[in-house]
Formats: sequence, C-alpha cells, structure tokens
Amino acid sequence: MTEVRTERVRLVSALRALFIAAMAVLAGCGGSSRVTFGTAVISVQASGGGFVTYQVGIDAITLTRSDGVIVEPLATPQTVDLTKITDFAELIGSPAVPVGTYLSASITLDYSAASIWIDEGGQAVAVVPVNSTGTVMTAAVVTVTFDPNDLLVISAQQSTRLALDLNLPAFNTVNATTTPPQATVQPFMYAAPAKVDSTPMRARGLYVTEISVASGFTMNARPFIDQFSALGAETVNTTAQTYFNINGTIYTGAAGLAALAGVPESTLIVANGTLGDLSGITPTFNATAVYAGSIVQTPLADQITGVISARTGNSVTIHGGTLFTTLGQVQFLNNATATLGSGTLVSVDGSPTSGLTANSISVGQQVTVFGQGTLDAAGNLTIDATAGLVRLRPTRLWGTLNSATVGSASLTMQTLQNFEPAAFNFAGTGAGGQNASPAAYVVNTGAIDESATAAGTQLQVDGLVSAFGTAPPDFTATAITPGTATEQQLVVVWTDASKGTVAPFTQNNAAGIIVDLSNANLSPTHYIRTGPATVPLPANVLITTANVPQDSVRLAIGSPLASAVTGTAATVAETNSAANFVAAITTAFSGGNPIYSLVADGQYNSATNTFNASKININLY
Repeated sequence: MTEVRTERVRLVSALRALFIAAMAVLAGCGGSSRVTFGTAVISVQASGGGFVTYQVGIDAITLTRSDGVIVEPLATPQTVDLTKITDFAELIGSPAVPVGTYLSASITLDYSAASIWIDEGGQAVAVVPVNSTGTVMTAAVVTVTFDPNDLLVISAQQSTRLALDLNLPAFNTVNATTTPPQATVQPFMYAAPAKVDSTPMRARGLYVTEISVASGFTMNARPFIDQFSALGAETVNTTAQTYFNINGTIYTGAAGLAALAGVPESTLIVANGTLGDLSGITPTFNATAVYAGSIVQTPLADQITGVISARTGNSVTIHGGTLFTTLGQVQFLNNATATLGSGTLVSVDGSPTSGLTANSISVGQQVTVFGQGTLDAAGNLTIDATAGLVRLRPTRLWGTLNSATVGSASLTMQTLQNFEPAAFNFAGTGAGGQNASPAAYVVNTGAIDESATAAGTQLQVDGLVSAFGTAPPDFTATAITPGTATEQQLVVVWTDASKGTVAPFTQNNAAGIIVDLSNANLSPTHYIRTGPATVPLPANVLITTANVPQDSVRLAIGSPLASAVTGTAATVAETNSAANFVAAITTAFSGGNPIYSLVADGQYNSATNTFNASKININLY
C-alpha cells in the first residue's frame, strides 16, 4: 500500500503567486494602480502509456509574458493521477491573469511521493521513477516555448483556453526486468492556446448559486481531489437532457436544477461536458452530467475507485483501487474488500436507470464504493458499504473479435479496465453456471452491428458489466471502436548518451520522418501501441502530419532527460509547422545533440505504411 499526500498546501507558494500577479499588473500598467485582467482557462490531459496509476504532484504552473514578467495562476499544489485524465481533460481552473502576450508555460511536477504502478500478469506492481543515472526522481520542471505563430494572448475581460498535455509514453521508459521495476523519467509536456472544441472535460468545483444563470449555476473551480482551493468562477449551463445525481438521487433537466438549488453553498460538484463560450471574463461549461454532494465526496465515508475482480455472496474484491479517506489521504491498493447489502444504494453514472441493487455489481465492473473503511493488522482494507453508495462507472474492455451476429459479439479479452484476464475470478457471474470466459467474452452490442467485422479485429468496447449471476451476455456495450480508429502511439527509444546517435532517420523532411531500424544504437523499444497491445515498428513507416488537420498538430523537441539529472528546467520548443520541426531537428543533430526517444500519437494505416500523427515529440539527451 502506497500513500500519497493529498494536499501540499504551502503558504509561501500562495503568497508568491499573489505577489507575482500583483507585480505583473503593475508592470503591465506602467506602474499605475489600474488592474487589467483576462481569464486563463487551463485544462490538463494525459496521453496513455500502459500504467495502472500514475500519481504525482503538480506544484506550480507558471506563464512568462513577453516583457519577462512571470505569473503563477496555480496558487495551490495539486495531486493528480494522470491515468484518470486520458479520455477527458480536467479543467484545472479559470484564474484571473494579467493581460498580455505570453511566450511560454512551465509546470513543476513533484515526484517525492509519487505512486506509479503497472499491470504485470493481472497484478498491480509498483514502479520506481528514476532519471537516466538511476537516481530516484524528486521533482521536475518542464518549460514549453509556444509556437511563435500561436502565442498565448490574454485579453481584457475575456477568457482564453490554455491546454496542457502530459504525454506518459514521452515521459517514461519502463524497465520491468528490474526489482522493483523502474521508469526512466524524461519530463515532457505539450502546451498551447486552444480553441473551444468537442474535447470531453471534467469540471470540479464548489456550488455558488443558480441565481442569474438561466439554465445552470455558478461554481468555483476546485480540480482533481483538491480540498482547499477555489481557482476561479465558471458558469455551468445545463439542458433538458442533462443528467443529475445529487446525494445519490437521480434527476434529469429542470428537476435536477431545482434539487441543486436546495443544496448548501460550497457543496462539491463534478460536471462532465465541454467548454462553452469564452467571450466573457467568466467562461461557460456545457454539462451533460452533474454530480453533487455525497455522491462525489463526503466527510462521513471513505471511498475507493477500482474494478471488481471477484465476488462471493455480498463480498467483493476491488482491484487496483484508489482510496480516498475521510482524513483526506490518498492510497493505492492492489486489492481491497467491500461488503454490500440490501441497504446499498446503487446508481449508474450518466444513466437514469432505477431499481438497481447490490446484485447489479459484478466482476469486471469499474466502481466507486462509499462506506466505512477499516484496516486489519496486516494492512488489508475492508469497506462496509451495507448502508453506503456504489457508483457503476463506465468500464472499458479491449479484445479481439471471435465472431459476431446482429446484436451480439464474442471477444477474446485482452484487458478489462486496464487489467489482464488473470486479474479476475469470474465464478458466479453466469446463470446456470455459464460464467464469463475471457476466451469467449460475450458482449451485447445492441444496435451496434459487428457481424461484418473480420475475426481477429481488435476492438475497444465501452459499457457496463452484466449484473452478477445473469451472464451471458457478460457485458453491454454503449460504444465500440476499432482499435485502428483509436489514438495509437508510436514509440522509439535509443540507447544512452554515450552511445546515442545524431543520425536516427533515413528521412527527415516536410513530408515526414522514417526511423532507421538498422541503426546500431536503436534500443529494443520500438513499437506501435493500440490499447494494451503492441506490435514491433514495421520497417520504413512514414511518420507524417500531412493528413492531419493543421490546427490539431503539435510538434515538439527538447532536452528534458538532461534536466532531470542536473535539476534545471527542461526546455521544450513547440510548433505546428512541419518545416519548422524539420529545421529544429536538423539543428539539434548538427549541434551534436543525440536523440533519446521519439513518441507520436495518431493512427497507423497499414495499407500505406503511414503513421498519421497529430503529435510528435523528440526527446534529446
């Protein structure tokens, strides 16, 4: 069991931020007392990389203006599990920021109490983060220089989005052969102004009021698992279709708003949706689902989020669980036990389904369980949820198709909610002994017809596990996506600096990059990852941005590995111009800077042997 500090609230950090902001205002006004602000709407998202959990601290975010003034919009350090923000972006906050043009953004990551785990044969195994010399990581600072053609401009009385993307494959190279396993960390981040788009987001904050908001409410941002801060006001808009779960009771539309009006001020709220209008000083958020009160967090109950790996009677095993205690502590547990009963209140996230009971909870389902936790002498956790709450969360299945008919499909399971099949005991899941089988996992596809899909096709399936004792089907899908249509990752790593190369490519021009697989300094790590599966990098793959919309392209090059050793800030230069990227690569190699890794996000087209990348980063030694 690993414990992570929930809050590292440092008074000096908060005072420093206030001082810097005040100085920025004075500098921006020529020494006058006039205050001119806009709003920085800051979101953070991560790219996946095979981790079960990756908890680190974000101790600071800073922005550097064109006149050299530094502003720190994040006054309170945060704890974040980067694996939890891969399918959506977390809206960190909407703080007031002095107007001006900003040239770069920096983030400080705290590894002093990091909790990093991978799946090994169905079991979660702790990983030690180290730098290239093998020294355990304590902290890292990453500075990203914005594209000169896409600088962050904060205008008076307006909101501007800044999107941060922490790329886990670019961050880490895992060596699972050591005991314990190690992850060599090269701090890396994409950072750029971003337009309002359809990116799914989560906004967490404190309820303020519904007054003056036609169909919604105002809240103050409090991201992640923060217990103290208020990082700027946000207006949350709802519709007649918006789902509400308030203290375990389900509502839709206006009925939910009416119920929300009755909760106390500063009630904790989580809203899922997308960004809305940024033309004013207060940004808007369009919510598809709103959770408030005890269903989010309560000082009266511990809560754990994980996947059910086994069930016997009313006792369930929660695997790979993140525990949040009533004392504000965060712990990652390989296994914990929860006791259910007739008094357990059960709901499905985003669904008005009623009449659910403890029997609705089965093996493979992702859940959040609220109850009273106790630790025995050996440190094993049991949560009594007989009078508690259970949220059935969206669950992800990866597998290869065996066969399909209209409305049904059989898959060979690869992972279920990030764990291999060996993690699960499916005893009791089926009616009449027809227990779920990883080799023939039956999915109710509903209106999604996979009957024409070729056997062996890798599929990403989102949905819910069937109620305990009712299978087959074992799983009901809400969405099915071919693996080739998901965001894939191309990862290549070269050997250490003493053996590194400045000639890693057979092609490097505006048309794209081709990795030289015959280079003697290429490490065994060179693959394309699709979900949990990897395949060796094919020869002569063209890594290109030519087929990707220009406004979504992010290209970056930097030397974060050396900074992790020296303790200085990592510097990353970002652009969305292929020509500028080529020039930066050429300059780096001609200057004698060897490459450490290349990571690209996008889709691989096997027919053309092309990897169409929306993001490419190159890490140098």
